[in-house]
Amino acid sequence: MTSTRRYVLTSVAIAVVSMAAAWLLFFALPRWYAQPPPPAPPPEKPTAPAEARKIKATLYYVSTDGLRLVGVEREIPYGDGTAEQARRIMEAQIGDAPAPYVTAFPSGTTLRAVFVTDRGDAFVDLSRQVSTNHMGGSLAELFTVYAVVDALTTNLPAITGVQILVDGQEVDTLAGHIDLRHPLRKNLQWVQPPGAVPGTD
Repeated sequence: MTSTRRYVLTSVAIAVVSMAAAWLLFFALPRWYAQPPPPAPPPEKPTAPAEARKIKATLYYVSTDGLRLVGVEREIPYGDGTAEQARRIMEAQIGDAPAPYVTAFPSGTTLRAVFVTDRGDAFVDLSRQVSTNHMGGSLAELFTVYAVVDALTTNLPAITGVQILVDGQEVDTLAGHIDLRHPLRKNLQWVQPPGAVPGTD
């Protein structure tokens, strides 16, 4: 075999091998190694934001005859943790009363803050209107105080006592009758029993 012929055959062989390698590289191998894409994860179930979550709580309002507090179960916004839930409860408690009941709070009263200690005492800071706009009278003052105390202690077992502050300060009373110098415990003595007819007991 002449050197020219050997050269031609070698060149042809190299060309064939190169073409085969190129075919493997660009066509066959990608097919062999290609993996199907992983399945898409299932869509996550939407979770309601904390602002949209609700809980049921018993709130207290003055009865139609003005002689008792009445416990009314209402839906209120969920709060994360005892202090935050206490704030939500108090915001709802100070708000408008459902018909036919009357709110125990003077006009203009707002909630400034709620603090809860490790020993279970809650401090509820109300605006000065709770005192300056109060109608007076021992029974009306008692209803205002225990609407706060009973709303928190009934709905939040972690809270065992409640002290009312006014504009961030400790006060002796709201209207001269109920001693507020220390935390008060739950007292349902003035709450109308469920199903009772006002003024008959």
